Amino acid sequence: MRRRKKKHDDEHMDESWLIPYADLLTLLLALFIVLYASSSVDAQKFKELSQVFSEIFTGGTGMMEYPSPVAPQQSSDQEQKQAASAGIDKEKEKEVSKEELAKQAFMKDQEELKEIQKKINEYIKTNNLELQFVTKLTDEGLLLTIRDNVLFDSGSATVQGSDQNVAEELSGLLEMNPPRNIIISGHTDNVPIRNAEFDSNWELSVMRAVNFMKIILDNPALDPQWFSAKGFGEFEPIADNGTAEGRGQNRRVEVLILPRVTE
Repeated sequence: MRRRKKKHDDEHMDESWLIPYADLLTLLLALFIVLYASSSVDAQKFKELSQVFSEIFTGGTGMMEYPSPVAPQQSSDQEQKQAASAGIDKEKEKEVSKEELAKQAFMKDQEELKEIQKKINEYIKTNNLELQFVTKLTDEGLLLTIRDNVLFDSGSATVQGSDQNVAEELSGLLEMNPPRNIIISGHTDNVPIRNAEFDSNWELSVMRAVNFMKIILDNPALDPQWFSAKGFGEFEPIADNGTAEGRGQNRRVEVLILPRVTE
């Protein structure tokens, strides 16, 4: 009995080698199929096939089902370009925002100047001063023009006693919170002047501006640091000095209320 069993065991062959051999044949068959397919497809199909294999071996949800251990990276140049583009977009947004805020501030300031002009115009109308007082909203600010014969005698820089109340009432219209810079300037025609007090129209225009400003600043509610006086003589005419009417327009005192925000 023992001899027969031993003979039976010797005749039984180990077939475990067939498994890897079959796997090898399967892989070879798949390889030949791929080679054959790639040799017979057109360029478009080959491109699609290459894309499929690329997705499989670089990660994703291909047949291997294993994600790539290293995420694909963009080139440094592309990253720099994208970063630069993002930075430019942010800067543009900041610039637009600043421009919009500046525009809104300018418009608000202009509205305030219009309100001041409205109050001064009401004063002019109430006191029937339309021929002597004129207001105008300019690029430089709100300009109030006063004909010199309202305030001064010919060749004099002293404000007439009867017109001092005009300057005093006007000072009340210049009370603002917060205050604004105000420039008071004197102007003359081109007729030469020479008397015991003034050697030129320039000196006359300066002193008229200063004396008018002094009366304005008698108002304790006004701070002198916001005021300044200038004299331009005959060098900034607004009309033709060749006529009496033109010379009358050129002899004037101007009160310029400056904007807080410029465009």
